[in-house]
Amino acid sequence: MIGYFLRNLAHYVHGIFYRVDRLYSTYRLIMRAAWWRVELGTHCGAHGPVFFNRRQDSIIRIGNGCFFSSRPNSNSMGLFCPCIFTTTEKNASILIGENCGFSGVRIRAANSVTVRNNVRCGANVLITDTDAHSDDPRAGKNAPVVIDDNVWLGMNVIVLKGVHIGENSLIGAGSVVTNDIPANVMAAGVPCKVIKELNV
Repeated sequence: MIGYFLRNLAHYVHGIFYRVDRLYSTYRLIMRAAWWRVELGTHCGAHGPVFFNRRQDSIIRIGNGCFFSSRPNSNSMGLFCPCIFTTTEKNASILIGENCGFSGVRIRAANSVTVRNNVRCGANVLITDTDAHSDDPRAGKNAPVVIDDNVWLGMNVIVLKGVHIGENSLIGAGSVVTNDIPANVMAAGVPCKVIKELNV
């Protein structure tokens, strides 16, 4: 009986701490967005720290209702790092629509990364529109990334420069997306390829 009571008490106390942590994390999200002049929509939330690195003459815009999981234990799959959004070049942009979810997601834009509405990004997703090392002759030109509405990126997916993923498509865990993926398909692999069409 005592053990049952203590387990329930521990569960209750954990719930309280979780809610307080989310409130504090959301407050820090709002303050960091204001400091970095990130355009943050309403009803956004966070669990853990979210980091912005916005170049002064670039744009980071986040729509309403987005949520950011950034603590190692805030996703049951485990997160390698917090959410990080970085613009590195003049006029670069990260544009995120409404009701998107991010779990330890890193987005880097030297040109533009556009994530439209209702996109789910699983644990440890990486999205980049650049090879980063512009001083190396092996690096190609930066190219925009577009992820359309209702796309689901599985955990550990990497989306590379120049990619357009069509609406409602699902990208399997661990995939490396190097070419365009059409709408309404399931795709996976390294490199990512269409597996089947989805009836959505």
